[in-house]
Amino acid sequence: MRIGMGYDAHKLTPHRKLILGGVHIPFHLGLDGHSDADVLIHAIIDALLGAAKLGDIGRNFPDTNPQFKNIASTILLRQTAALMTNSGYSIVNIDSTIIAQNPRLAPFLPAMEANIASCLGINQNQINIKATTEENMGFTGTGEGISAHAVCLILSTGAASIFAHQ
Repeated sequence: MRIGMGYDAHKLTPHRKLILGGVHIPFHLGLDGHSDADVLIHAIIDALLGAAKLGDIGRNFPDTNPQFKNIASTILLRQTAALMTNSGYSIVNIDSTIIAQNPRLAPFLPAMEANIASCLGINQNQINIKATTEENMGFTGTGEGISAHAVCLILSTGAASIFAHQ
């Protein structure tokens, strides 16, 4: 068993769509970044890559590479899932938190969970996404940006059979 932790933050900016968990959230601002700037998926990718000792999102999908310009983070997540499988790991579970003062995200969380589970080829009950505010404190609380944290538990695929029989 291995545990990974990921974090990402991006500034809110006009003239961009707000994409979180691969879901378009109706809002007058979007996140600024090289890709679609999906902080939730980026945090999950970093957690998974870290747990598997496969580097981080910047090493695997550098923002200096033009092929990743405006790319949907769901594509990067699918590529991360392939890296995990090819390295002999399976995902046990992912727990994550999005920090944003606005917009209210609760109605969109089930769609985010379903979308991420689909990208990773796991059951929706293996992923949990929460949203919170920072009570008007810090860059997320003042509406300057949005951040996300994620933790994951992975298993070596050889170890998966040990836990399947318990």
